[in-house]
Amino acid sequence: MRNDAAQAQPSHETSLRQRLRNALVAAMKERDRVAVTALRSALAAIDNAEAVDATAVASGSLAIESSPVGIGGAEAGRRALSGEDIAQIVRSEVADREAAALEYDRAGRPERAEALRAEARVLSSYL
Repeated sequence: MRNDAAQAQPSHETSLRQRLRNALVAAMKERDRVAVTALRSALAAIDNAEAVDATAVASGSLAIESSPVGIGGAEAGRRALSGEDIAQIVRSEVADREAAALEYDRAGRPERAEALRAEARVLSSYL
């Protein structure tokens, strides 16, 4: 059963994220190391982008009387990302891999460059 926060998200975002998650499960079953690496990294980048900056939620006072009271009193909600935000994160992951692959080529490491390009192709296929 989905919670209200998940239902409030645009369907494109849910669709892309869910496709990445489904692909990760399939890649793990197939023992496709390249796909598993790329998909885990992209999903982690999405999760990190949703995290709220701890300094933004700090009260500014260290006094005990200013401390939040009760279970969950100090917790902050996660940022809601749009479908375009998630797609941009995945595009950024692709671009990072392609840029790193060029650097590995220049460094004489073509096998590592090709591995990064393979990861970039995996992620590009979901955009």
